Amino acid sequence: MKNLGQMMKQAQEMQTRMQQMQDALAEVEVTGQSGAGMVNVTLNGKGEMKKLKLDKSVVDPDDVEVIEDLIVAAFNDAKMKVEQHVAEETQKLMGGMKLPPGMKLPF
Repeated sequence: MKNLGQMMKQAQEMQTRMQQMQDALAEVEVTGQSGAGMVNVTLNGKGEMKKLKLDKSVVDPDDVEVIEDLIVAAFNDAKMKVEQHVAEETQKLMGGMKLPPGMKLPF
């Protein structure tokens, strides 16, 4: 039973650290780019879009599809960077312990 108590304590500590990590992720900002920097999308660590910046040269009312494609590309770039950052922070939190395939933190 001593081991069960220790496991419960470790689980509570892990839960506290996970909450701290999630709180910290809300403060992280990551920017993705497309069109050689003409479109910038900034997301927080939870994947929420915080900023969108368009270079004036990209804005052409007769060619809206280009703007749409560049925004999507910049968002995907930022999202990939956020996922990489979250994975790195999760690895630090887990002390190198690997998660089962397909399982991601935070949930």
